[in-house]
Amino acid sequence: MTQKHEHDDVQREAVVATKPAPAKPKTKPLPPYKVLLHNDDFNTMEYAVATVHQLTPLNLNDSKQRTLEAHYRGLSLLLKTHKERAELYQEQFQSKGLTVTIEPDEK
Repeated sequence: MTQKHEHDDVQREAVVATKPAPAKPKTKPLPPYKVLLHNDDFNTMEYAVATVHQLTPLNLNDSKQRTLEAHYRGLSLLLKTHKERAELYQEQFQSKGLTVTIEPDEK
């Protein structure tokens, strides 16, 4: 039978303590999509601003600016997000009678 020495436990602990942690898998970010508001001749400016403010994380001032840009230029970039969320925004705006399209953000 072998004798146990005090330094035996210390050496084993040192081996366990220096073992490298497993590498975390790297996740690739989802490609961004643009959510674009189109001008229309059917809804009032107030309604469009209120809807943009309600459905997006934009504050009231930014909602007004983006709606005015769509009114004068025909189109305005509301935000960029991943495809599934962009599709959800598109459906929500459509249900409120506003036209929003989505497209990949080509960089």
